[in-house]
Amino acid sequence: MSNISFDGQVVIVTGSGNGLGKQHALEFARRGAKVVINDFGGDRHGQGASSAAAEAVVAEIEAAGGEAMANGADVSNREQVNVMVAAAVEKWGRVDVLINNAGILRDRSFGKMTGEEWDAVIAVHLTGSANCTLAVWNQMKEQNYGRIVMTTSTSGIYGNFGQANYGAAKTGVWGMMNTLHIEGAKNNIHVNCISPTAATRMTEDVIPPEALDKLDPKFVTPAVVFLASKDAPSRNIVLAGAGGYTVAKLMEAEGIYLPEDERSAENIAANWDKMLDMSDAREMLTGNDHVMKMVQKAMAAEG
Repeated sequence: MSNISFDGQVVIVTGSGNGLGKQHALEFARRGAKVVINDFGGDRHGQGASSAAAEAVVAEIEAAGGEAMANGADVSNREQVNVMVAAAVEKWGRVDVLINNAGILRDRSFGKMTGEEWDAVIAVHLTGSANCTLAVWNQMKEQNYGRIVMTTSTSGIYGNFGQANYGAAKTGVWGMMNTLHIEGAKNNIHVNCISPTAATRMTEDVIPPEALDKLDPKFVTPAVVFLASKDAPSRNIVLAGAGGYTVAKLMEAEGIYLPEDERSAENIAANWDKMLDMSDAREMLTGNDHVMKMVQKAMAAEG
């Protein structure tokens, strides 16, 4: 097995002043990448701003002989993101890898959640990921190479109490990955999602204390590095934490076909168990795959 190297590559890691992002950035630098350490410098709720965290990571990379630059762009601000990417291209000539890691939390049960708490989380996690991706997309198309890793969450994949805003944003980046995988394929742009479980400022209140020592953020980083590598696959959700690594897929059951005179709510209820049968489930690779499946089922049934 050959070593994974990022020699000569430029990597942007958002939210990399602390936690997961810092571990990702340090590892990319160790493997030869020139790294943009992006961090707005706020707390986990997105309050406040400081360049100290990003500059400290840059200093650590440079002390180890690597190259890095600090950037304080707020990922929810499209203009600031564009300036960040332009600075990286001006300094190093290209951007090869984008790790969309920046995030905040505004946890509250849905009935008590304010509009501001919803908007703030969507702005950073979903719109922020879109802003950063859009800023590098055409550059990657022109150079016919790019690797993008979105950060999703089990809160989006499976749900979690008090995180409707966060879960919606994290499912959103999954949907964005699906489409960008299709659009980027011809230009060698691979897009994947990482779903991390780690002890960070974001999770310190939701993970039991006895589990925190097993969930060092550095254990997630190997999966991120793999998903950003030259030989990475595309359109996958990799879950990582505590030394465990697995893949989540959305699978569609074969389902049923009802003739036109039987298409009623009552017949759907009567066939619910058949609709839930996953024994012949399969993954749909585009929305059109599902459409064609339904049309073909109807054509076969009607002879």
